[in-house]
Amino acid sequence: MQYFSTRSKQETATAAEAILQGLAPDGGLYVPESIPAAELDDAALLSLDQYALTAHILKKLLPGVPGIDAVVEAGYRNKFDGEDLTPTVPVEKAHVLELYHGPTSAFKDMALCLLPHLVASAAKAVGQKEEVLVLTATSGDTGKAALAGFADAPHTRVMVFYPDGGVSEVQRAQMVTQEGSNVCVAAVKGNFDDAQRGVKEVFSAFQGTHVRLSSANSINIGRLAPQVAYYFKAYADLRRQGAVKAGEQVDFVVPTGNFGNILAGYIAKKMGLPVGTLVCASNENDVLTEFLETGLYDRRRPFHKTASPSMDILVSSNLERLLYFASDGDDALVASLMRDLNEKGFYRVPDGLLRKIQSEFACGKADDSAAFDAIRRVWEKEHYLMDPHTAVAWRVYEDYRKAGEGRPAVILSTASPYKFAPAMLTALRVEVPESGFAAMDLLHEKTGAAVPQGLASLREKPVRHRDVIDPRDMLSYVEQKSLLDSWQ
Repeated sequence: MQYFSTRSKQETATAAEAILQGLAPDGGLYVPESIPAAELDDAALLSLDQYALTAHILKKLLPGVPGIDAVVEAGYRNKFDGEDLTPTVPVEKAHVLELYHGPTSAFKDMALCLLPHLVASAAKAVGQKEEVLVLTATSGDTGKAALAGFADAPHTRVMVFYPDGGVSEVQRAQMVTQEGSNVCVAAVKGNFDDAQRGVKEVFSAFQGTHVRLSSANSINIGRLAPQVAYYFKAYADLRRQGAVKAGEQVDFVVPTGNFGNILAGYIAKKMGLPVGTLVCASNENDVLTEFLETGLYDRRRPFHKTASPSMDILVSSNLERLLYFASDGDDALVASLMRDLNEKGFYRVPDGLLRKIQSEFACGKADDSAAFDAIRRVWEKEHYLMDPHTAVAWRVYEDYRKAGEGRPAVILSTASPYKFAPAMLTALRVEVPESGFAAMDLLHEKTGAAVPQGLASLREKPVRHRDVIDPRDMLSYVEQKSLLDSWQ
């Protein structure tokens, strides 16, 4: 199976090459020539454990990458809180898919525990021996998960850029205390979009040079593919719990900013999973809600810092893949739309394409006040604690149900509440201490919910990364760092 750039089918790659390159040479995102069928009937789905299920999906999406079973085993074994890596928990009339039980307490672990091993296998497949420099922009969670996954991995370096002042105190501490001679972290004076744009510009500038670049963002198909598997896992959980019958459709409600997590659900549906509607949940930065309602994607809007910072994004990279899939591979249209976004700051899709997208997706938004209300109500009624991102999805789900949609629903929970302890206390109407770590202690005292060990131990770790740069200096920063033998 070949991979194409979303902007030109003339730009082709194998799955292994797509993983190693991250971004296509023309700036497009790699997509498979067609989305393969999962070939999993109900009996087969229920017979596989999570390791085997993940490996099965990866083999379908990434053919030609060797050793997938070993990749999954090495990536996941003994790194999560329990044997069930992603529990699906009944809460009120819905189910919550908990994706935050990995080493960094965020859903990104489900892909980034595997990506270093996928990169190594891909390099072996193409006979590459040069060192790979993995560049990543993060709105909070991807950065730490990438750093943890690639730390001290052979023949690989990882460099992470995060918005200065745009992540939670705990998220920042996770990144700036990261150990490893091959890791580098820098804050960018701006927002996530500034960091993401800078990373893409570095990719463009380094084309044809001796430096091999890849990405840990979901622009990399090796990052996106593992996320598809947990949709199948959630459906299998519902079947085992008796919550759905074989073949019965399930709606998925996804808090998303960069559109990768929900796009994984779209791919799962196209692979044959009985997915009903994919509900896109936005916070105050509701550029995706506007697009799904009107067909206009317009990044020329105020940027809001919210209590759900991982969704504080105005340029949703993975939407480009959806445009390609939904337009039946119209690469010329996608290239034109992306050119408009870059040059004008907005684009509008044709009415027929919008209707096709709207047949698959619903949407909604919730500001901090609505999310905090959801956190407090669900805690008081169910004694279930959800982080602000999950609470945005919960609030959108409530509105969706009021509109008359009655299918079984799974809400994706993307991070531990302890990563956002001050916001959690605000939601629970508890006075917030100045320190984020003191807030974690108080949240534990008030709720009794266990603090993930990886977060509890952060306060003892020394800061190792202090660089703060202007987004215009990202290229020169990468150029200078790439010349150093070690980043220790």
